[in-house]
Amino acid sequence: MQYVVDARGRSCPEPVVLTRQALEDKSIKSLTVIVDAAVARENVARFLQNATGKQPEIKETSNGEWELKIKL
Repeated sequence: MQYVVDARGRSCPEPVVLTRQALEDKSIKSLTVIVDAAVARENVARFLQNATGKQPEIKETSNGEWELKIKL
């Protein structure tokens, strides 16, 4: 199952907490996290790397947001 965490407008540590909660659902096979702050992007990317051992794909959108994608 693919899952999207929309953390736009949320300040740290909330994007990381929402991402951690999503990772607890073992039925999720692909996760996308959307953030709109550089600090949140860095923190979520670091958390995903530490939690899964995989580097997320990070894509900046045209409206100044980032999508972090990872296959679980």
